[in-house]
Amino acid sequence: MRSNLLREKLDSGEPTIGTRVSSVWGGIAELVGQSKHIDYVEFVSEYAPFDNLTLENFARAVDLYSHMTSMIKLDAMPRQYLATRAAGAGIQNFLFADIRGAEDAQEAVNAVRADSPSSCGHRGFTANRESGYGYGVTPRDYVDALDNAVVMLMVEKKTCVDDLDNVLSVPGIDMVQFGPADYSMSAGHLDDMRGADTKAAELKTIETALSLGIQPRAEINSAEQAKNYLAMGVRHFSIGTEMRILRNFWEDEGGKLRDIVSSV
Repeated sequence: MRSNLLREKLDSGEPTIGTRVSSVWGGIAELVGQSKHIDYVEFVSEYAPFDNLTLENFARAVDLYSHMTSMIKLDAMPRQYLATRAAGAGIQNFLFADIRGAEDAQEAVNAVRADSPSSCGHRGFTANRESGYGYGVTPRDYVDALDNAVVMLMVEKKTCVDDLDNVLSVPGIDMVQFGPADYSMSAGHLDDMRGADTKAAELKTIETALSLGIQPRAEINSAEQAKNYLAMGVRHFSIGTEMRILRNFWEDEGGKLRDIVSSV
């Protein structure tokens, strides 16, 4: 089975760079791969339309690049089904949204790991792309691959932040990502989504994760924004989304072109 680059870099203590895409079109994954600077491409399925067929083709496109792996951000429900279909398509790593407490965290881990005494998960052996397409994958290969899948949790609900030590003490959690917008909404800060309480919750998430040996990731929109997070001990980043990149280009360059043609 294909090695998991993100797992390898985590285990060796190397920093990682990912990017988020809302299109499951394999062509986007190929463009990301050709940059040669991105370790993994994350399909944010929580925000975008997709089906099982296109998810397989997206994973195949990622597989073209030995220096890159895949991740999917999943809706809160149904976690087990969505994780199973994504893994079956060939997606190697998983980000779970809307974690409210330790029970949700355990459910997320179980949705990825194999139903084996050594892994204690819920995944059975399948006939999907990951194991059933004639590549000679044995049950041991299958269990090892699922054990190597990186499980990341969104820390974005006030109840999760309030009980963070218990949530992150669930075995099998590899990474966390703080979500300021959802946290602010769940905490009732509708008019100040970047206020002091939200910043304190983000710092708590980073510090608690590091103290438990879990790696925090920061989502940024420019390389310059990494500097403050590096000072906090963060070594893993997701830079940009193709939706924001395209919107900013059309807004900025389109506006400049509008001014030019309007002055003629």
